Amino acid sequence: MQPKKVTVNPNFDHNSLPNMKGIVRLLIFFFLFPIFSLAQSTGYIKGIVIDTASNIRLNDASVIILRAKDSIMINFDRTNDKGQFEFNSLRFEKMILLVSYPGYARYTEPFYLDSNRTTLDDKHIKLILKADLLKEVVIKGKLSGIKINGDTTEYNAAAYKIKPNSKVEDLLKQLPGIQIDNKGKITAQGATVQKVLLDGAEFFGDDPTLVTQNIRGDMVDKVQLFDKKSDQAAFTGIDDGQKIKAINIKLKEDKKNGSFGKIDIGGADKGYYKGQAMFNLFSGKTRLAAYGTMANTGKIGLGGEDNQTYGSPQGVTFVDESMPYLQAGNSELDTYNGKYNNQGIPLARNGGTHFETKWNHNKESINLNYRLGSLHVKGTKSNQNQNNLPSGIINSNSDQSFDNFLFRQKIDATYQFDLDSLSNLKIRVDGTIKHNQVQSDYLTRSLENNSLLNTGERDISNKGDDKLYNAQLFYSKRFKKIGRTLSLDFTESSLMSETKGYLKADNRFYNSLVLDSAVSTDQYKLSLIKSNIVKSNVIYTEAISRKVSLSLNYGLLINNSSANRQSYNRSPDEGRYTILDTLNSNNYELNQISNQAGTVFNLKGEKSFFNVGTKVTVINFDQKNVINQNSLRRTFTNWSPQARFSYNPTQQKRMILGYYGYNIQPTINQIQPIVNNTDPLNITLGNPNLKPSFHNYFNIDYNSLKILNGQGFYFRAEYSFITNAIVNYIVTDVTGKNTLRSINLVNKQPHNIFLNTTFSRKINTIDMNTGITFGLNSNKLYSYVNNVLNKTKGSSYSCDFFLSKFNDDKIGGIISFGPTFNKSESSLQPLINDNGWGLKGNSQIYIDLPFKLGASSEATYQYRSSTRSFNDTFHRLIVNTALSKRFFKSESLKLVISIDDLLNQNIGFSRNVTGNMITQESFTTIKRYFMTSLIWDFNKMAGAAKK
Repeated sequence: MQPKKVTVNPNFDHNSLPNMKGIVRLLIFFFLFPIFSLAQSTGYIKGIVIDTASNIRLNDASVIILRAKDSIMINFDRTNDKGQFEFNSLRFEKMILLVSYPGYARYTEPFYLDSNRTTLDDKHIKLILKADLLKEVVIKGKLSGIKINGDTTEYNAAAYKIKPNSKVEDLLKQLPGIQIDNKGKITAQGATVQKVLLDGAEFFGDDPTLVTQNIRGDMVDKVQLFDKKSDQAAFTGIDDGQKIKAINIKLKEDKKNGSFGKIDIGGADKGYYKGQAMFNLFSGKTRLAAYGTMANTGKIGLGGEDNQTYGSPQGVTFVDESMPYLQAGNSELDTYNGKYNNQGIPLARNGGTHFETKWNHNKESINLNYRLGSLHVKGTKSNQNQNNLPSGIINSNSDQSFDNFLFRQKIDATYQFDLDSLSNLKIRVDGTIKHNQVQSDYLTRSLENNSLLNTGERDISNKGDDKLYNAQLFYSKRFKKIGRTLSLDFTESSLMSETKGYLKADNRFYNSLVLDSAVSTDQYKLSLIKSNIVKSNVIYTEAISRKVSLSLNYGLLINNSSANRQSYNRSPDEGRYTILDTLNSNNYELNQISNQAGTVFNLKGEKSFFNVGTKVTVINFDQKNVINQNSLRRTFTNWSPQARFSYNPTQQKRMILGYYGYNIQPTINQIQPIVNNTDPLNITLGNPNLKPSFHNYFNIDYNSLKILNGQGFYFRAEYSFITNAIVNYIVTDVTGKNTLRSINLVNKQPHNIFLNTTFSRKINTIDMNTGITFGLNSNKLYSYVNNVLNKTKGSSYSCDFFLSKFNDDKIGGIISFGPTFNKSESSLQPLINDNGWGLKGNSQIYIDLPFKLGASSEATYQYRSSTRSFNDTFHRLIVNTALSKRFFKSESLKLVISIDDLLNQNIGFSRNVTGNMITQESFTTIKRYFMTSLIWDFNKMAGAAKK
């Protein structure tokens, strides 16, 4: 039914017909109300009209609701004596809010209501005096660049200038608070961006570069930076502690029809090459895309979060959004996880397809992704280790050669269906199969006080196959009563990892430089790890008032895991591996049932939101050694308190305070009572008596923007500490052999402090942005070494000054540099530490030259001083340069001549601290090469997409 048109006669006396008005109202109620109730779903909008300058509420202001498609008036009212207005029973459609008051400029704003947005609460309408209108127009033009709404920072792409054929990545580099390095890694507000969505949907899974380096920058309407939460947390507004930093790219309506893509091929000396092709076909609600890449330059790897989620079994973690999690566990054998961290020479091949569409009046949608890829890496690595002991220091050197290969395929599908205007169903499934091969050879040598302790040779060769499967069903429903919701999240995850391989090792132990003993290992190893997890969580919310609501939840988790590891010695008679090594073999099962219940109290104000609550989980463990039939049953009760407060005083300011407490269960790897002798000099034992640890996490975020002077300030601090922590208990014998197992730490609490703050401001005289970033990451960790408690303190400080300019066609880029200080010391040997200063710098510069020529340069500098642990000073300056020539009027074809590592200084180097071990690595990496590339960007976009 169409809304009734209303015509107002100013000379008409409404009071002259009181009875007729009552009769009309009764007729409308009895005859039209049932029709409206059955034929449509409705929502409401309410707000306050105030004066911008004085903040005084304006009473008797005119407020009109218009229908967007034909500007017909839907409703009309005036504000009360408190400046408030409210419209109920508004149909789900696009509308326009029109507010006017004598002497003030008219205010208009389009808005919409639908099944996902049934209400528009506490709308603050700020009217401006006409005398200040010109000034406000200038301000509004600048305010259109950035807007903060709750947890989301939204950038208007039209406020930023990009060059023709630029990609999303070039746009992101201009946005305050976002940094992109030369490998495409995105950092925002001190955290790594793990997902980049396209119009709110997945685009080829979890590799952000497939969006940022392939979607055209001129197609973007808005860029939204936010913390992506789980489906249930996003629906209910109740934080469950599961979130990642994400970016959503919203496209312009006229850029949703047509085709575009890129072809990039290049060849270089020393046998290096690259090739990339991507094609996109957009047709309104339907999108199809495909890509393929192949390179051995290290710049196109498997990339993205898929590496971590679908790498080796040791990286597979099933996280319950409302309950503690259990890892599937490590394979006893070395496996390759598919990550390339600049170590070795890689060869990467990747491809994939993407399809998405909507139908049934946008009520149903599907999103499909298929990806396959391989990564082959060969190289060498040398390690220097300092093992801090109560009695002294053991220094070890190791040389490794490796040849690793990984092939994997992944497919995922997401289906969504708006069952009606108030309920939604989402189904997601994905599956992955992987095959990996590892060949590693080691040479080791350990000394104490310059006296030889041991030497070793070790060869590992194995093959592994993994199968992973995940399924999720999420149902959400909003009831007619505002604030009453029900949601159900049901998931199942399964993993099967099978590895077969050989271990050959020869170790020699010395006493006063004299050979004391020798141990040889020649084994065939089998490892089969299985895990199946079923979990469900139901949340019900009820509004007590318009500002207060309560939520209740119940969750069930069933986890069945097993690890069957077998080691066979070679038979001296047959020459085959037929003798079972019972000490290094075990078949273990871990079954877990968790029941959880909780409640959260929510309070919503005009500019603030607060919730507090707790969850209690009863977990039953059933651990069984299948070989000897020994079993252990245990029950734990875990509490998970939480609290969160957010405050948005203006659209350019935001503050968030949060606390989250949760338990971490021991992994089957830590529990299984087996001796892992993959590295005979570092033996790992299981501990079936481990208990869960409890983690306390606090955070504070503050973001402030002043658009007129381009000033921005961001601050984030995190503090966490662990009670009943699971730590390492290490015993090092007189030969330098280490035996490790996990235990629960009593009366000590490891903690971590993270701080990141950035201040930036635009210098109008030179039209450039400048700023400073300060970072701190500090921790205190514990372990036991030869029955002595070892306390390790580690801190890293950094300060970066940066200067950037991206809004100029002729020249632009960013330069950043600053000092660093790393502090790492152990209570066992406080005088032998790894404390030292450093310096780092980065630059990205482009210059536009005549005749459609362009020049660009990227530089990275790193310096690490010598320390008491290592005498070597490290410094490295990597410079990449390129000269390009653009062709055609559209500049769609580009020839690039580039030099990577111009100064030939790319040296593989890293230092890190783990427990009582300080390690310095050097490794094979890609050095200088010259490349010629041809890049073609094609684009054939039609008009606006059909609705």
